[in-house]
Amino acid sequence: MKKISIVGAGRVGESTAQILAIEEYAHEVVLTDIRDGVAAGTALDIQESGILFGFDTKVSGDVDAKAMAGSEIVIVTAGLPRKPGMSRSDVLDANHKVIKGVAADIQKYAPDAIVILVTNPVDVMTYACWKETSWDRRRVFGLSGVLDAARMASFISMETGFSIKDISAMVLGGHGDAMVPMVSYTTINGIPVEHFMDRATIDRIVERTRNGGAEILALKKTSSANDSPAAAVAAMVDAICNNRKRIMPCVAILDGEYGGNGIAMGVPVILGSSGMEKVVELSMSDDERKELDQSAEQVKADIATLKG
Repeated sequence: MKKISIVGAGRVGESTAQILAIEEYAHEVVLTDIRDGVAAGTALDIQESGILFGFDTKVSGDVDAKAMAGSEIVIVTAGLPRKPGMSRSDVLDANHKVIKGVAADIQKYAPDAIVILVTNPVDVMTYACWKETSWDRRRVFGLSGVLDAARMASFISMETGFSIKDISAMVLGGHGDAMVPMVSYTTINGIPVEHFMDRATIDRIVERTRNGGAEILALKKTSSANDSPAAAVAAMVDAICNNRKRIMPCVAILDGEYGGNGIAMGVPVILGSSGMEKVVELSMSDDERKELDQSAEQVKADIATLKG
């Protein structure tokens, strides 16, 4: 691609820009941030690593949103971060105001872009951005399950000692405490994970997955996760830039799938050059369906609180 922009030069934005530059997914990566000098300084720091990592990507930063002009992908990380003890929903009102402004900027300066939401609570912010833009749902979606599934796979690898390369996990639902790690669709080199672990161990991993972000936040104390979310975003960008048609769990606007309408929630989708090309519907047990419906209700409750 010619240009990818990242709105928000905080830790997730910075880590994302670094990976995108190293992988050379676009000729130009632009960071924007309302804090004077932050985006420019972050971009310069990354640019100066180009000779060491061997990339020719042009990295720049600006306080002015018009710097995103012509972007083919816009990644939104801007917003109030969580602090220890806070849930993702606790930052909803403040970040809704941020997203409304960012959506207006994207419409003005990058009207043809695909938008990837990272700002929490990402399910609600994805819905809010989609409503503000009124764009095709294929062009507005969010990060959730790619990160959550990566965490689940990591915990399985840590527990079993097996190579992370052989582990495939699937996590659906809202990106929060009510997310639904899909054990029935989680395998180690194609073998169901239940073959290697007892139910108590699996349940412990499921619970740790649900609290994966909070665990990092509690340990770091001064900031939330940044490297793993950035890597998850980069995987999504790779699927889009290279039209890979990858099946990845992302926050998507539902149009009847999984019984949802006008709701944004983590589901398996096909990611390609046009964005979120299709929602993949999975067969589920009654218990899995019940958990997913409960997760959807929580997202709906948060969406209902949006003002304006």
